[in-house]
Amino acid sequence: MQSEFKEFKNASALDKTENQIQLNKLTRKLRHAEFNEVSEFNFTNINKDLFLLMTNITVVGLGYVGLANAVLLAQNNNVTAIDVDAGRVRLLNDHKSPIKDALISQYLASSLLNLRATTDKDAAYAKADYVVVCAPTNYDPDTNAFDTSVVDGIIADALEKSPNCTIVIRSTVPIGYTEKLSATLGFDKLLFSPEFLREGQALYDNLHPSRIVVGGPLEPSKAFAALLQEGATKTEIETLLTTATEAEAIKLFANSYLAMRVAYFNELDSFAISHGLNSKNIITGVGLDPRIGQSYNNPSFGYGGYCLPKDTRQLLATFGDIPQNLIEAIVTSNNTRIDFIADQIIARSPQTVGVYGLAMKTGSDNFRKSTVVSVMEKIQANGISVIVYEPMIAEQSFAGAPVLDDLIAFKEASDIIVANRLHHDLHDVAEKVFTRDQFGKD
Repeated sequence: MQSEFKEFKNASALDKTENQIQLNKLTRKLRHAEFNEVSEFNFTNINKDLFLLMTNITVVGLGYVGLANAVLLAQNNNVTAIDVDAGRVRLLNDHKSPIKDALISQYLASSLLNLRATTDKDAAYAKADYVVVCAPTNYDPDTNAFDTSVVDGIIADALEKSPNCTIVIRSTVPIGYTEKLSATLGFDKLLFSPEFLREGQALYDNLHPSRIVVGGPLEPSKAFAALLQEGATKTEIETLLTTATEAEAIKLFANSYLAMRVAYFNELDSFAISHGLNSKNIITGVGLDPRIGQSYNNPSFGYGGYCLPKDTRQLLATFGDIPQNLIEAIVTSNNTRIDFIADQIIARSPQTVGVYGLAMKTGSDNFRKSTVVSVMEKIQANGISVIVYEPMIAEQSFAGAPVLDDLIAFKEASDIIVANRLHHDLHDVAEKVFTRDQFGKD
């Protein structure tokens, strides 16, 4: 391997795009060399040489998307993560995850990663070959569009510090945003690559992707897709190279389809409740048709989390004057479901409602746009006392409700316990539990 490395290092015309996979494979080979091979190397010199040859990637944002991307890419590249939150940066530099994701924590603790974090823009962007943008884009109801101001600022900073880098937007943006910005800036290395990650399992989904989509000019798109492929554990990955606008549409239509499926089975469940029918039996029978299937069919209090609510609303706004009925129904159906669930609980006339868990997904610590919170607020608005059990919350109150850290006391004080997803903690008080979880899965 020593001669293999020297041959690669001394190549007369090192083309990073064409040789990236070769370099990354060699890097991995060097790092994981068998014991009897180690004596060949002067690791001090080789590690320095590898560091100089490896692609420099800056990942912006240390939420679940950014952190999962940083860990994935840091297996084979030199990655710098930047975030405005000094606490998150400090945790990452201490090899601890600032978000709840078991696999990310495992990789940070035990894997060989070329990863560091900073709050310093100059340090983050100075030598970047790639800048991967993973900043939030919240939906602004006043403008009927995503607020892309943070993404705009990141791109401006990146181009100022490293004008020859390739910029990859992984934040969700309006359809047409990337191509419009590229034309405005006169910059032809701006890509959009949607992520399809689940909260709490973001790194797993990067290592085992359902597909890789990169939109933009062909050669930079191929190069970035190769970086994602090389970091993945899965070997045969469907990879689609499109225009940036098509890639943006893939993201919003994919998430809107998932929201539609959630809404469909939730409305089926509302019908079953109203007619005294067994929802699980109906859903199972429907799903036995292989065209429908048994996945993503578990009733809930509504679709929530960071992505689906804002992405469906953005897609609806993007339709503008184009005739549609379905996309609007997906949005309104969720609000109807939240009202229906709250009414079911209120109709039982409890004095105290206990809310067990605020996150939408198992293994997540993200309460953003949680329909559990929406149901809770509607119950409170009817004058019913609410208490919360959520181990992820350090504060003593949430949304005006006391947070209890004693599970036994929580169970005893609750007349009804509201749980979006069942948990073994609640088996001994099953008669108190209100849930629509039929299958014990997300």
